[in-house]
Amino acid sequence: MPPGLLPPPATLTYGPNAQQTVECWDPVGSAACRGVAVLIHGGYWRAAFDASLMVPLADDLRRNQWAVANVEYRRGGNGGGWPATGEDVRAAVAAIAASSWREQHAGPMIGIGHSVGGQLALLAADLMDAVVALAPVTDVARTYRERLGEDAAAQFFGISPDEDPALYESASPSSQLPLAVPALVVHGASDQRVPVSHSVDFVASARTAGGHVDFDSPHSLDHLAAIDPSTRSWESVRQWMVHLGSQLPNLRTSSSA
Repeated sequence: MPPGLLPPPATLTYGPNAQQTVECWDPVGSAACRGVAVLIHGGYWRAAFDASLMVPLADDLRRNQWAVANVEYRRGGNGGGWPATGEDVRAAVAAIAASSWREQHAGPMIGIGHSVGGQLALLAADLMDAVVALAPVTDVARTYRERLGEDAAAQFFGISPDEDPALYESASPSSQLPLAVPALVVHGASDQRVPVSHSVDFVASARTAGGHVDFDSPHSLDHLAAIDPSTRSWESVRQWMVHLGSQLPNLRTSSSA
């Protein structure tokens, strides 16, 4: 099958809303599965952006011996909001981990989130073996104050961080440290949608808190290029995932092992 034309996925439902679904693909070929990649898309919490953003990565991963779970969740305008959106992603990850589909695939479960998906992946890190955050939103109060994404935080949360600081803290990975699992943060120095300074500060804080966090900041990588599987940075991400899988102890084995 040509790249970009995925076969029909198995669909995992984790709630009653039409958005509460996960598309699951098996890896290509007969080689041993490297693990399960859980993809979480971005789009600044807006309903117009959905899990199809991650399909190119899904195709690349399954061709490189990864099983892939592509998460959809409720967003602004379709039943989302906070904490519902974050609860959706945690419920989706838990459903994947408990599914018979997961039991068929050996190896670690690694979350991969882009932009707001990076925020959501980091907040669900304790449910997985590791996390890759691509140009992540890590401090939503700062996102609000800097009016990023055309005032995306103001639109989604509907209240300012001064009015409800606890709400913003609960949605910010920077306020939920230390991370429970190893993480890789990839954030291009030329990113205009989420400034790289957010990740620089997050990584420093995460390391100070005792977390294992690797950081890569390619000079020319812009925001959307972070989810382009043809880039050198994405190849580095896959290499990191393989290396991590070889290092993690007590990895889950398939039920047939």
